[in-house]
Formats: sequence, structure tokens, C-alpha cells
Amino acid sequence: MRAPHTSPAPPSWLTHPLHGARGLRGPVPWAAVARGALGVGPVLAAGVAAGQTSAGVTAGLGAMFAHINDRPATRATRLVRIGLPALAGAAGMLTGVWLGTLGLGAWIALALAAVGLVSGAISAIGPVCSSAGVQLMVVCVVGAGMPAPEPPPVRAGLLFAGAVWVLAMAWLLPLLALFQGSVRPAGLPDERRAVAAVYDALADLMAAVGTERGQAARRRLTAAYDAAYESLHGHRIPLHRPDAGLRRLRDLLAVAGALSETAVTLLWEGEPLPARVARAPALLARSVRTGRPPGPLPAPAPHTAGGLAAHRAVLLAARVFDGEPAPAVGAVGPGPRQRLRRVFGPAGREYAARVALSVGVATALATSLPGEHWYWLPATAAFLVKPDMGPLVSRAVSRAFGTAVGVAVFAGLAALFGPLAGADEVWPVAVAAVCSALIPVSVRHFALQTAVLTPLLLSLVYLGGDRGAEYARLADTLLACAVVLAAGALPGLGGPRAQVSVRLSLAVRATRDHLGRVLAADAPYAVRLRLRREAYRALADARRAVEVAGAEHPPFGRDLAAWAPVVAALEDIVDAATACGVRLDHGAPPPDKALADRLRAGLSDLADAVAARRPPADLPLPAGASVTQCATLADVTAGLRRARHLAEPR
Repeated sequence: MRAPHTSPAPPSWLTHPLHGARGLRGPVPWAAVARGALGVGPVLAAGVAAGQTSAGVTAGLGAMFAHINDRPATRATRLVRIGLPALAGAAGMLTGVWLGTLGLGAWIALALAAVGLVSGAISAIGPVCSSAGVQLMVVCVVGAGMPAPEPPPVRAGLLFAGAVWVLAMAWLLPLLALFQGSVRPAGLPDERRAVAAVYDALADLMAAVGTERGQAARRRLTAAYDAAYESLHGHRIPLHRPDAGLRRLRDLLAVAGALSETAVTLLWEGEPLPARVARAPALLARSVRTGRPPGPLPAPAPHTAGGLAAHRAVLLAARVFDGEPAPAVGAVGPGPRQRLRRVFGPAGREYAARVALSVGVATALATSLPGEHWYWLPATAAFLVKPDMGPLVSRAVSRAFGTAVGVAVFAGLAALFGPLAGADEVWPVAVAAVCSALIPVSVRHFALQTAVLTPLLLSLVYLGGDRGAEYARLADTLLACAVVLAAGALPGLGGPRAQVSVRLSLAVRATRDHLGRVLAADAPYAVRLRLRREAYRALADARRAVEVAGAEHPPFGRDLAAWAPVVAALEDIVDAATACGVRLDHGAPPPDKALADRLRAGLSDLADAVAARRPPADLPLPAGASVTQCATLADVTAGLRRARHLAEPR
């Protein structure tokens, strides 16, 4: 019998927008929705009621960007996540309005391309600076292209005031809830949930020890820990002293770090844990959520090095949950020098060139087309060129679809309410208020975010005097998609190859630093714990970069997906090095210094090779079976050999 015909599956670079729809599930962040409802709408309404519609539009634009950057965080870290991009937006508004008054004509494209170089370079530093860079660029374009009666400093101040309004709500609303007794003094709900999620992930990992689900559970633990760390420690403000509730949650997270090290060791040993022991992190998660004592904590019998370490970690958890402070652990993340190197390194240079090219070409096209309001096309290109939103084709498809939906919704509302007497300024304010409330939910998918932001932006430009051009804005969006897609096909412009090589080389260096500290005889435990967190964090970034690059359009996606086994090999190295450190703590003989030096040298060369996109050197490494001093080093050696073999230029 002839086998049934099966049609080939469509390539992932075409289906990626549909796969991303899985992220739409999840609880609604009602606190952020409330802030959104009280953000853009009231600001716009105040401007319209005072007869200063233009000022209300500018402040509403600042509030909109603040809502996009409003993610779960402490009050101090939220100040940085919203405030730094807002300052960049104010600088962009000053620059854009100034450029718009110079009468540059067609040369405005070159001027905005120069701003794009700065925007792209600072975006390479990290997520917050990426938000600051795109806000700098987009607001600069809007300031240059959207006329307004206010002088440049006033427009910049209004934009910043809109962000300050959102920040004020983010600070005051939790305090009101606290005074009403609905929030416990020990910490805000977002941070509590983030720390509890780490213990939930620990419980899953403990239950997965000895099964094939172990590595996936370990990656979920890394993601949960990174999210909690960003919520509690990210973007510190100088001279800021955390309150008692925040210090308490940081102590609980530090205990989770100690428990995760032992969990990785148990995962390496591969012995399944008794169910009662695997439930211990779940008891701690419940305690974090409720603020009540966890009760008796079962600990594993110390038959192995991992079991002994887990036994001690559970005792430490019991003491810290009983009120003792946790051992101090150093900060995780790039320092000032590393951030500066990212700006002037390959990733910063290449991405800056891509932003400059996309914005410059889009501006040249927009100013050559009929019409006065040319800013939509280059502003869309500045949004679309950001790699944070996923693969390039997926971004373009999502942007086009979301804009089409948003334009259709706004055009329908304009046809319904526009002819009504006295409603000319009321219904756009209502649309902006509703869309602003939906922003916290829409950030889960780029198409949904575009569909929500498009009516909001059209409401702002409608009130600003640009009316009846909804479908022209759709045409501008499609043209911007074409420009960015064309720029993405050019080599050497911060494409997916550069993103993968930079992230992967950083991960290899973090792996090397962690291994080197483990093999050092005088390694303090806190330093080793910090370097392990940095290694797993860098590997998670590298894995995300590889996954996004694997869904890029040909020829990038097919070649770059082949880097995933390299990341897996590096994860095996960090797992084995973690277990090695625990075993050395509990009496295993120290490794030979020459072997340790060769392993570090092999990782250093691999990092340089990945960054330069050249084959790694064939350094002499002993066979895994000959590593007898600490059995985990056999896995380190095998993982390094496998990573070097896989890390050929793609």
C-alpha cells in the first residue's frame, strides 16, 4: 500500500509569529492595567480640557513609552527602567525639534541617520539601554516631523512629565494598597511572586533529578532566577538603601541560589530524590507567598557530595526563613567597562550601522513622498529594526498585520464617532485611554502590541492635527517593513550572525571564569556562586539568541540553528564545574594545575574563535578517562572537546 502523502511543514521563519502566540496565555497584570488606564487618557484629557491639546499629545506620548517600559520591578528599579529611557526620549525630542528648525530639506535623512548611529550603539549595552536607544531615535524623528507650537525645551519637558506621571502612579498605588492592608509589609506582590517562582522551579528540578526532564527543568530554574534577580537587584540606584521587606526577599533569593547549586550537583549525580525531599522547595515557595513559616523541611541523607551539600543548604534555608540574614553574594551583571566595550565592540558598531541605514533610507523615502507628516515611516523603521522583538521576518509580518488591524479599528471608530457634534476630541481620548490600559497585556506578542499601539498613536496624531490619513500610515508601515527587510539582507550590519557570536563568546568567557574560580584553591564560596549565576545567565542569553537566529530567514536561520549544540555543551560544562566545586568542598582531591590551565586556555581560545568567527585551535586536552582526580572534570573535558568540534564557522 502506498504511504499517505504528507506535505512538508512550512519553515520556522514563516511560522514564527504563530508560535509566538503561545505566550499570550498567563494571568492579567491588573496593577499595570490600572496604571495604564490612569496614564495616557487622563494626561490627554487634561490637555484637551485646558485648551492645550498639543501639550497633552506630547505628554501622552511620554506616558505611552513609560507604559511600554513598565515591567514588574521594585520601585527603585522601575525608576531606572522608565526614567532612563524617558531622559533619552527628552534628549531625542530636543534634538529632533532642533533639527526640524534648521531647514535641512533632504539632508534631514543624513542627520537622523547620525542619531541612529548613537541610538544603535547604546542599545547594545543591555535591555534598558535598548529601550532608551529606541526611544531616543523614535522621539527624535517625531520631534523633527510633527509640528507643535511649544518651544523645544517645553516639548522635552512635557514628554518627560508624561513618564513621571506613570512613575508617580507606580510608586503611589502600592502604598495606597498597603495602607488599606491588602499588601503585606514584607514586599510587593510582583517581587514575592518572582521569588516564589524560583522555589517552584527548584521543586520541579528536584523532582526531575534522574530523569530526562532534568536539563529542561534546570533551564526553567535559570529563567526564573534571572527574572527574580532583575526584579530585586537590577539597575541599582547609587546611595539607595533598600527597605526591610526588600532585604528580606533578597535573603530568600540568596538561599535559592545556594539550593540551586546543590540541585545542579544532584542532577549531575543522577540519583532520584525521595518525593518528600523533592517537596522541600515547594514548602519554601508557599512560605514566600504567604509570609508564614515553611514548617519542618525534609533534607536528603548525605550519602553523596550532592546529598551532603543539599542537606546543608536545607539547614541554611531553615535558618534564613526563620529570620537570619543570608550570606552576602556579589552583584551579577556587566560592569562599566563591559558596558563601554559593548558600545564600541562589534555588536554596537554593526547594530548602529543597521539603525542608521534603516532610518536614513526611510527618512529619504518619506520626505520624497507627498504630504507634510513624514515621520511615521522612519519612526516605524526605528521600532522595527530592534532585534529584541524576534526574528526579522516575524517582526515585519507581525508589524504589518498588527498595523492593519489597528488602522481598521481606528478608521471604523472615526467613521462612527467623527461626524458627531462635540465628540471630535472626546473619542480619540477614550481610544487612547483604552489602548493604554491594554499595553501591559499586549507586550506578550509583537503583533498584539502593534495592534494596540496603532490606534493609540493614531489618536495622538489625530489630536495633533494629522487627520484622515489612517490608510496612508498603513502604507508607510509596509514601506518601512520593506526597508528593514532589505537592510537585514545586507551582511555586516548587526545581523543575526553578530548577535549570536557576541552572546556566545560572552557565555564562553563566563563559563571559563566560573571554571577557573572553581579550580582555584582559595575560591570564596560567594564569589563562586556569583560566577556560576553569571555563567548560567550568559548561557541563557546565548540560547535565546540562537533560538531567535534559528527562526531567521534563509540563509541565516538554517546555519545559525546549528549553534544550539554548542550552547548545550557549554551548559554541560557549567553543570559539571558546579558539581566539581561541591565535590572539592567535601574532600575530593584537587585537580592537576596543568590540566586546569589547559581547560581554561581551551575555553579562552573558543571564546576568541567564536567572537572572530574562525575555527578554534586544536589545543591538547587529555582523554576524559584519564581525568581521575575529580570525576566531574572528565565531563568538563568532554564538553569542551565537543564544543570545540561543533564551533566551526557557519
